[in-house]
Amino acid sequence: MSTGDAARLTAIGASVNAFAQSAAAGHFAVNETGGQALLSAIRRLAGWIEEQRASLVRLEQEPLLGGSNSAKVMRPYVQQVASDPQGFVTQLMALYDSLGKADKAICSAMANYHDVDNTMASRLGSEEGL
Repeated sequence: MSTGDAARLTAIGASVNAFAQSAAAGHFAVNETGGQALLSAIRRLAGWIEEQRASLVRLEQEPLLGGSNSAKVMRPYVQQVASDPQGFVTQLMALYDSLGKADKAICSAMANYHDVDNTMASRLGSEEGL
């Protein structure tokens, strides 16, 4: 596992993984209205991150700060803030990956809601026939 991959295993990533597993196992359900609101927010944020990718690449490059001794000393640190394992770009991309997993989890939770709703409607219908 590379240093960048290790950074992706943050608390948020672990929480989203647990959330997705819980949804896939049917441990919770989300109705259509709530699910669509969550999906809309997730997709807007993911879209924004996608739009920023070209700009993010520039952040990962060593900046042109000039030729002074101070500039030469600062260059690697400015780049490091963006791209090291805990850097802004690294963490933003980990968030992006988590958003995809969260999207799938919400879709699973919405399917769970429909399944529970149909099951309860069937039970109610069979009890009325008694």
